[in-house]
Amino acid sequence: MSRRQKLTLVSIALLFAFTVSTLVIDKIWGREGMSLGLDLQGGTHLVYEADFSEVQPGAESDAIEVTRGIIEKRINRYGVSEPVIQIIGDDRISVQIPGVTAEEAKSLVGTVAELDFREQKGVDATLAEAANGGDNQITVNDAGGFEVDDTCVLGISSVAAIEKENWETRQITAINVSTNILTLDSALFTDHQPGEPLSAWIPSTGTIDGGEIHLTGKYLLPNSYVDVDPQTGQPVVRFEWNEDGARLFSQITGRLIGEPLGIILDNEIISAPTVQSQIGATGIIEGLTYDEARILSSQLNGGALPLPLGHWEGDEFYPEPAVIQSVDATLGADSLRWSLIAGIIGLALVLAFMILYYRLPGVLACAALLIYGAIMLTIFKMVPVTLTLAHIAAFILSIGMAIDANILIFERMKEELRLGKTLRAAVEAGFNRAWPAIRDGNFSTLITCIILFWFGSRIIAAPLVMGFALTLGIGVVISMLTAILVTRSFLRTIVFTPLARRGSLFRS
Repeated sequence: MSRRQKLTLVSIALLFAFTVSTLVIDKIWGREGMSLGLDLQGGTHLVYEADFSEVQPGAESDAIEVTRGIIEKRINRYGVSEPVIQIIGDDRISVQIPGVTAEEAKSLVGTVAELDFREQKGVDATLAEAANGGDNQITVNDAGGFEVDDTCVLGISSVAAIEKENWETRQITAINVSTNILTLDSALFTDHQPGEPLSAWIPSTGTIDGGEIHLTGKYLLPNSYVDVDPQTGQPVVRFEWNEDGARLFSQITGRLIGEPLGIILDNEIISAPTVQSQIGATGIIEGLTYDEARILSSQLNGGALPLPLGHWEGDEFYPEPAVIQSVDATLGADSLRWSLIAGIIGLALVLAFMILYYRLPGVLACAALLIYGAIMLTIFKMVPVTLTLAHIAAFILSIGMAIDANILIFERMKEELRLGKTLRAAVEAGFNRAWPAIRDGNFSTLITCIILFWFGSRIIAAPLVMGFALTLGIGVVISMLTAILVTRSFLRTIVFTPLARRGSLFRS
């Protein structure tokens, strides 16, 4: 046996060990198993009403369609999560998500997810800026219009009176009452302890082509992901800027070395790390739990919602969904159990046929099929793929194609053995002669999967069709690799053992 063959066998063994450990360790540690779809485990149903108050007249239908698309991207980035997202009437969106609680669903769907970056300024610096800019004469619209006892205020107004005795002041200036006045504009104020100086988070800006630009999440590339910080062991969200975002981020972090940079999500500070050095194209968001990081990553990749979602009560708009319901599985537990039993029996019969008819090559094909199954289940677990009947059907179909590839190889081998060739020559000739048929059949199926995936994204039943197409495509690729690499390596190994001299093991 050559060194290359030994390395191939070791690689196959390590791959199989990795796939099995991925599945088994999750069980031992009590982690969740496979993600199941609405038809297998149920989920959560939300109905939201849209707030069109900030939308131009006539653009409502486009705005709600864009909102639906962003929600779909958040939930179903890879086309394998199987949500049901529909527009109801002119102003309502219905969302059904498998396997999540109502709170998780609301965080994922209803949050606008406007991300922006801000830097900290104290009162004195803010007032000096207002005074130097000539904005000395400022009007408080309504006496007592701002209550800032907890100093947690967000506003677009110009000023807020901090001291109670100034609430009645109508005409005030930033110069002569600087201890009691704070310019707001779009500043965000945070909680502070009594006696501590009040500070504000103002938009972080940079310049592009001479214009001052506020750095927000719209400059992010849709490829953020959850990772683990090697220093703290805590989950973080890693993100990457586009070209303009990288320029702005580099300018801002270069200016704020040694200062905090606030990361704001929907007007709440989620992280305020101290800038250690100038940073360009990438960054991280820390201070989150794993579930929070996962949801934030999905929100950033999907983008901010162009419309606030919630429900109306008279003239008041509230951010909670209009309807929150639990969705039961469309298949009962008994139906699911009997379907699994039928699948196991069918697979066992196929494996028995392969062993009885093809003998030793059939045993090797069964081993390759087990490796194929372990790889597919690991992919389902790691992506993760939400398993529905469509995915299971595609998986079973790909198993059939994997078996078909092995049958083609073994039949060609038998023909070569009948011609009097040695087992080693028959193995090589069998693979060489079977490969064109395997290649053409699998590539034809892959083309069909691509067409189904493209077509599926344009119809109402998109998740169902896209999920089937993607799962079948992955299965075809993996089955082709296991048939050509795994089965071939096993047969080449057998050639160098005493079993190779027992011709009855290779002829049916």
